[in-house]
Amino acid sequence: MAGSEGFEPESDRVTRQLRDDILDGVRPPGSKLVERELAAELGVSRLPIRDALKALVNEGLVTPRPRTWAVVREFTPTDIADIDEVRSALDTLTFRLAAQRRTREGLAKLRADLDAEFEAARRGDAVTARRAAADFHQTATSLAANDLLSELEATLRSRLRWLQVRHDDLLDVAREHEGLYDAIAARDVPRVEELVAKHLESGRNSAAAHLSGAKEE
Repeated sequence: MAGSEGFEPESDRVTRQLRDDILDGVRPPGSKLVERELAAELGVSRLPIRDALKALVNEGLVTPRPRTWAVVREFTPTDIADIDEVRSALDTLTFRLAAQRRTREGLAKLRADLDAEFEAARRGDAVTARRAAADFHQTATSLAANDLLSELEATLRSRLRWLQVRHDDLLDVAREHEGLYDAIAARDVPRVEELVAKHLESGRNSAAAHLSGAKEE
């Protein structure tokens, strides 16, 4: 593409790469993030690494350490409970408003996200399925057509996505999203609220199972 359109600053690219690595499990909780090592690995100077680590600290995914390193955050049971409480409130409002305000174009985008999630889940591609699931939630937020809600979601997006990807049963999550899609398409608000509650509960159980498994290891 000619001109500056589509140009991504190096610090933004590095931030996105490290964020995806953390959320996709490539860099697990407790992993060291050393500026010098990351700069060599990603082929950049230390400045964009430093900027990326600061951004990820602000997003709640990284814990700073003295001088020039940090670690991938290890979420405690209290952290998870806090995120879950906020997610419950936001998701309930998001999907209710999405059902009330959805447009034909927005519904088509939601369906495309769902189809991508199912396709990846059926072939066992966990990373792509989970990213599509996150896209489904973001599209629902856009359908809600509430600027303040979108602003809050953007601020919390990384931590919310971290919680959302604790699911191991990819097809089960896709089916839950399909039920939500159908209810949104029908503008069935009571059904949406019922399904969101079940979706949140299954997410809560998956997060608890992950935490228990991590302790046993």
